[in-house]
Amino acid sequence: MSKKHPIVAVTGSSGAGTTTVKRAFEHIFYRDGIQAAVIEGDSFHRYDRAEMKTEMAKAAEHHKNLSHFGPEANCFDLLEGLFQTYGDTGNGKRRYYLHSKEEATEHNKRLGTNLNPGQFTPWEEIEPDTDVLFYEGLHGLVVTETENVAQHVDLGVGVVPIVNLEWIQKIHRDNLERGYSAEAIVDTIMRRMPDYIRHITPQFSLTDINFQRVPTVDTSNPFIARDIPLPDESFVIIRFRDPEQLQIDFPYLLSMIHDSFMTRRNTMVVPGGKMGFAMEIILQPIIERMMDSRNV
Repeated sequence: MSKKHPIVAVTGSSGAGTTTVKRAFEHIFYRDGIQAAVIEGDSFHRYDRAEMKTEMAKAAEHHKNLSHFGPEANCFDLLEGLFQTYGDTGNGKRRYYLHSKEEATEHNKRLGTNLNPGQFTPWEEIEPDTDVLFYEGLHGLVVTETENVAQHVDLGVGVVPIVNLEWIQKIHRDNLERGYSAEAIVDTIMRRMPDYIRHITPQFSLTDINFQRVPTVDTSNPFIARDIPLPDESFVIIRFRDPEQLQIDFPYLLSMIHDSFMTRRNTMVVPGGKMGFAMEIILQPIIERMMDSRNV
């Protein structure tokens, strides 16, 4: 951890809703004039898209599991190295994983390259004089026998809807946006499950704040659900690991967020439609105190 060069990590699995948290942080950074070095978790995958398909086929031949959730398909050592280097110096190297044709076009124009979707850009130095490193991805607080990324994080935020809702979101996204069949999506979910249990779930015990969306409609069979439950059809459970350390003012939050309530001394519940608003009024004071500490 570093007061001078703080690190914020937002962790959640694919389709969990980390984009909502990322947007909240973008609004906070913009309002407060904070320059953030943004790190995408996918850029620390070990293999590009074509290589991953090849490695998955090899693993299947040997009755082994390979998924983007586990250490075999990721460079946790490089991620921990970046966090440690940034915390010490405010510098480090990053790259981008090109998810789409639009992203490939954008970075090819910037770099003068001819890369395709599914490939990585070359490693580049992070821009100088940033105020904070902001990570969003799968493994912001991952801990293995050989790596401990979590120890370098100053603020960890988990985004973890109940698992049936997470599956519904993934099924709909992969089907509508990526054209995957229902059978292929279910196969991916099953293949990833051991790594999800071993390497994704444990991170949510290390986060400082968790946002968990819970639907108020029936999601008992996520594989036949026609629609993703709307935000207004859900509640968001917000758990603070140490409210005193984060200086959480619960009376203020309850007065600001209509229809919110407490369920435990460190847990509050807000209507799903107010999730983004709740994130901003909770996180902004924490980030501002983090920035003030840099100058002490």
